[in-house]
Formats: sequence, structure tokens, C-alpha cells
Amino acid sequence: MKDNSFERYPEWELLVSWVAIIASGSISQAATRLGITQAGVSHRISALEAILGVTLLDRATRPARPTNAGHRLYEYATELLQNADDMLTGVRNVAHSKRSTIRLGCVDSFAATIGPIIIKALAATSNQVRLWAGSTALLQGQLEARELDFAVTTGGTVAPGVQRQQLFSEPYLAVLPKKFPTDRLTTLTALSRNLQFIRYSARSIIGQEIEYGLQMHSENIERTCESDTSDPMMSLVAAGIGFALSTPLCIWQTRQYLPDLQIVPLSAFSGDGRPYARMTRSYYLCFRESAFGNLPSSIHDLIRIGYASQVAKDVAAALGLTVEQICIQRESRR
Repeated sequence: MKDNSFERYPEWELLVSWVAIIASGSISQAATRLGITQAGVSHRISALEAILGVTLLDRATRPARPTNAGHRLYEYATELLQNADDMLTGVRNVAHSKRSTIRLGCVDSFAATIGPIIIKALAATSNQVRLWAGSTALLQGQLEARELDFAVTTGGTVAPGVQRQQLFSEPYLAVLPKKFPTDRLTTLTALSRNLQFIRYSARSIIGQEIEYGLQMHSENIERTCESDTSDPMMSLVAAGIGFALSTPLCIWQTRQYLPDLQIVPLSAFSGDGRPYARMTRSYYLCFRESAFGNLPSSIHDLIRIGYASQVAKDVAAALGLTVEQICIQRESRR
């Protein structure tokens, strides 16, 4: 069905003509300024009066003078046209010029590992980059409140007006004390009989993803020890108290504990005689729709290239794994 709601608003050229008449003081001078005939200007004024249903010029006077409605229209039209100019300038600056400030929020594991690379790269295109770290829920709220321009999250729901593009994915890995024997690994439940399972809190998205993965593998491990963040979790594992499930970037974030840890892919475990299916965690770039021109695409590609070309290699080497074991081919953009 055709939307006719905008037909009751004057076109821009009609408002421009009216402002020209008031600013120049006469129809003849307005015609000269606009580069059209006096008849053309008069026709536009008649069209304006027909659309608005009011008289804009008092034609009983010589020269014709604006009515009260005409003066009020001049005030509104001047403001509208100025806002239109500001809109065009702002949009063009975003699309083609250096942006003065970029406010980027990232989940902790991203901010501590890939964040420095992104900051250095964005510094070449922006006068200032502000980096915030926090949970996905916190970042999503800040993005919706327009306190952030971009957010790198690991899931959650997407609010209306916000676009989300997948960056990359990584697998969940088992993290064990360095000296724990791994030659007889079977299931995670069996492992939990020798080492307590140290979980991420169910309040976090990573904790919820791990819980879902355990249920998919029919693992029912007693909930005894939980942590909201990776640092205390890895310190407990390094001390030989238990084992954990985490991701390469989270482990790399707490790499001071790596000398006392061993990292094992979940494929080393099996259930019903079959290796565990891979559990994954995905990172997303979120931003408000119809904003920032080509900048979201540039940041998206910058993050992916920075991760694949440098971070993934460094993390794989530190964990004693291959890049293929920690880096998963991204899915299509969402």
C-alpha cells in the first residue's frame, strides 16, 4: 500500500523559495537569487499556500508583505534548512573524513588481547579512540543508550535498530593442572571425580554457553566452584585445585598462569565411544544501523585481519596448539 503521509509536507524547493523571498525582501530579488523567473517564484508561493491552507503574502499591499503565518513559516523553514545542511555535512564527514572520536566497547577477553592492535590501527583514522571493557549485557545497554559507537560482544539479543556482524569464532578447551595425567581421559564427568570442575558463573554468557554444551554431551557435573572472570579461575586450576572449560582468548588473557597449565582440546574426550562435538564461542561487532558510513565495514575487516594475522598465531603458539585448533572459520554476517 502506498504511503501518502509525506504528500502533505512542502518540498524543499518551496521552502527555499520562501526563505529567499523574506531574506531578499521581494519576489523579483528572490527570483534573481534562485535563478528562476518571477512567475516561477509566484507559482511556488501559491503551491505552498495550497499545501498549508494559509495565506502567506498579503497581496493587498504594494509590495506584498508576509502575513503572520508567513513570518512563522520563515522561522520554521530557516531552522529546517539549517538542520538539513548540518545533516548533509555530518553524513559526508562520517563517510569520507576522519572521525574525531570512536567509542569502542569490548568484552574483557577481547579488550585485553586484540584491543591494543585495534587501538593502534584506529588511531590512524581517528583523533581519539576510547576503549571500554565489560560484559556483553553491559556493552549492549551502553550501545542502546548511545554511550558507545561500537561494541564487540559474544552473544545476547540484538535490540531494534542495532546491527550485528560476526567476527570470528573459537572453540572451548579443557584447562587442567600442568602435572595432571591425561593418558586416561574419557568424559568430563569422569574427570570431575578426580578434579573439581571450576565453572564460569551462570550469570555470564560464557557460563551459559558451557552449561548448554555440557547438557548436549549429557554431562551432569556437580556445581561446586564458580567464578565470574577468567583470572581467579585460572589461578585455581594452576594451583591444582580443579579443571575448567574456557576459550583461547580467555586463557591468553590470563597467560601469567600458563606455565602451570595444560590445554587439551575437547576432542580428546569421548562419550559413547565418540569424540566430543566442538563447543564454540563467537564474537560479534555491534553498531546502530544507518550510522557511520563505511566505518563499520572497515572496523569489521580490521578486527578479522588483526586476529587471523597476528593474535591467533601468538595464542596458538603459547597454548601449544595449532592455529586450526583455536581458530574457526567464521560464519556469514548476520
